[in-house]
Amino acid sequence: MAGGGVVNTGKGKEYPGKLTLFVFLTCIVAATGGLIFGYDIGISGGVTSMDSFLMKFFPEVLAKEKADKSTNQYCKFDSQLLTSFTSSLYLAALIASFFASSVTRAFGRKWSMLGGGLTFLVGSALNGAAVNVLMLILGRILLGIGVGFANQSVPLYLSEMAPARLRGMLNIGFQLMITVGILAANFINYGTAKIKGGWGWRVSLALAAVPACVISLGALFLPDTPNSLIERGHSEEAKQMLRRIRGTDDIDEEYNDLVAASQESKLVKHPWSNIIKRKYRPQLTMTILIPFFQQITGINVIMFYAPVLFKTIGFGSEASLMSAVISGLVNVFATFVSIFTVDKLGRRKLFLQGGIQMIICQIIVGTLIAIKFGTSGEASLSKAYAAFVVLFICAYVAGFAWSWGPLGWLVPSEIFPLEIRSAGQSINVSVNMLFTFVIAQAFLSMLCHMKFGLFYFFAGWVVIMTIFIALFLPETKNVPIEEMILVWKAHWFWGKFIADDDIHVKPAV
Repeated sequence: MAGGGVVNTGKGKEYPGKLTLFVFLTCIVAATGGLIFGYDIGISGGVTSMDSFLMKFFPEVLAKEKADKSTNQYCKFDSQLLTSFTSSLYLAALIASFFASSVTRAFGRKWSMLGGGLTFLVGSALNGAAVNVLMLILGRILLGIGVGFANQSVPLYLSEMAPARLRGMLNIGFQLMITVGILAANFINYGTAKIKGGWGWRVSLALAAVPACVISLGALFLPDTPNSLIERGHSEEAKQMLRRIRGTDDIDEEYNDLVAASQESKLVKHPWSNIIKRKYRPQLTMTILIPFFQQITGINVIMFYAPVLFKTIGFGSEASLMSAVISGLVNVFATFVSIFTVDKLGRRKLFLQGGIQMIICQIIVGTLIAIKFGTSGEASLSKAYAAFVVLFICAYVAGFAWSWGPLGWLVPSEIFPLEIRSAGQSINVSVNMLFTFVIAQAFLSMLCHMKFGLFYFFAGWVVIMTIFIALFLPETKNVPIEEMILVWKAHWFWGKFIADDDIHVKPAV
């Protein structure tokens, strides 16, 4: 993994440095912040398809499902209370990420991660011990606050620690951990669903404490990023840290760029009012649209509700959990594709290829379901036909896992100048959580009303976002994070928003 020599940044300067073992290990530890988010996405879909869980907290959903043997497969699980169990977390994360922005800026990235891990730990204890819906929802809200803090600080931390030419690879560690969390949750649900006494769901929910402990303990040992140390006035420590993470003493040029960025950032007392200035329009547009698009690909619908979805398409309960494990495995392995290609091929190629693959798969899945279920929603699937549906869902998951999945977190975390970086990342997390919430809340009724058209609905959005990326996102691979403004200035559309005197970094000669 380590490679020596000069970091050639393509469009920008060349900073000396290599990938040191120290950076590699700190980035792995920080990326475990993604485990808590992934575990939660994977666990809630599985738990809500367990009869013992439904019987205890949502008996009316279970009664409806049991009474509903004959009718419409599309409308089996349409319950607002059940959906609010899943989605209360995302609202809490949305609000928490705004507070996390101030904590991250004032105290450094690692304390946000620690706070996130500890809150998530308390939430998982409440959930595992829940005796009524109130305890469940309260636990979910604490989990959400934990997710908000972790998702706000981890991608920033990774982008700041990594050398420019490997920033993509190290940052995607976060998305990889999300997928590992989802997969672990799928396996655990598959196991706990078999527990005879009907308390398996408690094990699933309480085991969220494991990823919470991993990130909490990890955060205690993590060093702060040079950018954050300079921002908080510890310039000598920042110099030492930069030498340590770059593995060389020749860090003056990069250090001076970081100091210049920090001085500019000090002039900004209110990053929230500053971020709406005209010169930040390209970054603001991306940090709102990229997470919005990432959610409206329809991926969370597949991930959250994979067990429910497969059960609805007519798989049995066990088979549906198994199918979710299969799509979880695909998700993890496909994320490795982006880890190894993102700094070579660049962000745009992955976005465009993944988008096209997802469009094709969604149209095929929608059509396969339409042929069998039509609009009545009544049919049973043969083994071979069901396997075909799972195959294309997996191809869709793979396309997402090497494009919108990792890049939806990577690109917004690497495009902001320091003075508004924390605020920008909060907007990214909030928009992400807001639309995760909206889609989670609306999905089951959308499935009920739009039937198989739901897959066409998401495919239409993927067409729009793929065109948007093709036209408006410049390539950001290998560009030092404090020089990103030069990329926007050179872009055919965004260049006109940035005046010449807005640029304070000297381009490479």
